[in-house]
This record gives sequence, structure tokens and C-alpha cells, in this order.
Amino acid sequence: MKYFSHITLSLLLALFFCSCKEKIETKKEVLRPVNYEIVGASDTQKIRTFSGVANAGDEIELSFRSNGIMTTFNAKVGQQVKKGDLIAKLDNVQANLAYEQSVSALNSASSAMKTAKSALDRIKNLYEKGSQSLSDYETAKNNYESALDQYESSKRNKSIQQSQISYGYIYAPKDGTIASTNGSVNENVSSGSVIAVLNAGTDINIEVGLPESIINKVSQGMEVGVDISSLDEKLKGNVFEVSPIVDAKSSTYPVKIDVPSGTNIKPGMAANVIFNFSEGKEINNNILVIPVKAVGEDGNGNFVFVIETDDNKTGVVRKQTIEIGELTSDGFKIIKGVKVGEKIATAGLQTLLDGQKVRLQ
Repeated sequence: MKYFSHITLSLLLALFFCSCKEKIETKKEVLRPVNYEIVGASDTQKIRTFSGVANAGDEIELSFRSNGIMTTFNAKVGQQVKKGDLIAKLDNVQANLAYEQSVSALNSASSAMKTAKSALDRIKNLYEKGSQSLSDYETAKNNYESALDQYESSKRNKSIQQSQISYGYIYAPKDGTIASTNGSVNENVSSGSVIAVLNAGTDINIEVGLPESIINKVSQGMEVGVDISSLDEKLKGNVFEVSPIVDAKSSTYPVKIDVPSGTNIKPGMAANVIFNFSEGKEINNNILVIPVKAVGEDGNGNFVFVIETDDNKTGVVRKQTIEIGELTSDGFKIIKGVKVGEKIATAGLQTLLDGQKVRLQ
């Protein structure tokens, strides 16, 4: 009995220590990011999708037109402002001093002009009576004209210096919302430096960057599809601006898309812009074109990974055998295996597994 008690106690102690050491770890699921494209149909080209960002239709960068120390800054991100509201102000010490000097110079010029005018009138009267020579009269007239020019110059300088004072104030040019700020009180700012960005109005546009192989196919007024995944909205838009030069940072050509007002799209939201480069021809749904990088090959032939998703954020990849046809400049023509509108993975096919959960990007 004593032996049995020792055995029982030992087992209980072993279970206790094991339970103390045992830790339950909950691993957060990490999804592999996957690039994808939407299958398009065309005789020689295809439907292409590019990622873009929503911007305010009327985005105004606010900056001073003179240098100085900022003493007032009434701007916070998200703040609603009305046209004419004071946004920021400089100390304007130098501008005020220059204005005061211009006022003093104008007063002196005005006094000199009046004195010269009085002398001219007096000498002119004496000249007409024969008491002054023509030379004295001409000298008095030249003195008056010089004083008058100095007076007009002083007036212009006073106006300029008064404008310089106004350059130290920033007022809201329109009703809107402060989108971003880049400044603070007591900061020394220079002319032209953006201290805040104002989103005025309710118009929204989408900006995308297109490669050089595509840009010549895009024109103003072209209709495109816009997919806002975060809002689950699909809209129609129109190209209204096509940049003729490449962006040095992205090596792409910026293109802006106008979308209908009154939507829930906010600046900064990600958007997929769908271009149809069929050039107005009727799309042949029996001929599909997919990128070469989306096609893999194994012992069973060629395949693609079709992405099944409900929210365009996460999904599951399914390995789909396909039959490819002619190779075009845009990719392989597909005889069978995929359908228009399906999403297919375009990178890392060797590391994907059938049924794997992924994150779309």
C-alpha cells in the first residue's frame, strides 16, 4: 500500500511539472502575398489592370510668398475650413519695417513735390511778367518733374511693401478640409515651402502610373473601370489627364482618372483601374490572353493558379491545367482552362501550392 502511494504521488508530480512546462502557443496565420492580373479577352491585346491611389480633385498646396518665423498656425489634419479663414501668419518684422520706411519715403517725396510745385508756380508767374529768365523757369520745371517722378516711385514702393506684408498671411482660398500639415509655430519657413495641403470640393480622381509600352494606347476621354476593394465598389471613370513625360521616381507615366462625385471614396484609398485596349473592337471571348509569367509547366502540362476571393484582399489559389496557343506580344493565347474575369497569380508559381491561402496585392 505504501509502495502504491509513492507511485501515485510520483505520477501526480510528473503531471504537475509537465502541465507547468507545457505552453500553448497560438501562431498568427501569415499569408503569402501574391501579385495577380485579371484575365482579359482580345484579338491581339487584352484588358489590363493597374493599381492607383485616390486623390482630391482640387488639392491646393498652401505656402507663404515670403520668408519669416511662423507665429500663427491654425491648421490640423481633418479640420474643416471656410474660404477666407486665417491658416497661418508670419512675424513680418522685416516686411513691417520696410513698409514703415516706404511710408516715410513717400511723405518726404510728397513734401518735396509740393515744394517744387510751389516754386514752379512762383517762377512761372514771374517769368510771364518778365522778372525771371527762361533758364530759371526751365530749371524750376525740371525740378518739379523730378520731384513728381520721385513721388510716383515712392507710391509704387509703398504699394509693393504693403503687398509684402500680405505675403506673410495665408487664408483659405476655398472651403475644404486640411489633408496634411508640415509646419509648427516658431518655425522659420521659406517662401514656397508647403506648410499644409487643402482638399477643396468633393471631386475625386484616381492617379495611376502606366509603363511606356501602354501609355500611347491611352487618350483623354477613354472610359475605364475603377474597382475600390476597400469599399467593394465598382465604378466607371474617364481619363482626363495623360502626362507626356515620365515620372523620375516611378519610371511610369502618370495618368489621372475622373470618377463620379458623391461616392464614399476618400483621398489615399487604393484602387484598381481596368483599361480595355481593344480599340473599340468587339471582344472575342473565345480567345483569351494571359501574361507569360502567369503560366507554369509540370509533368501534366501547362497550368495557372486561379485565385478564388470574395473580398479582393485574401483568397485561395487553385491549380488549373490550361491549354495554350500562339504566343503574342502580350502573352499566351489560351485555348481552354480559364475564363474572362478570373484572377490569376503572376509571380512565384514554383512556391505556391494548390489550396494555399494567400493575400492579394
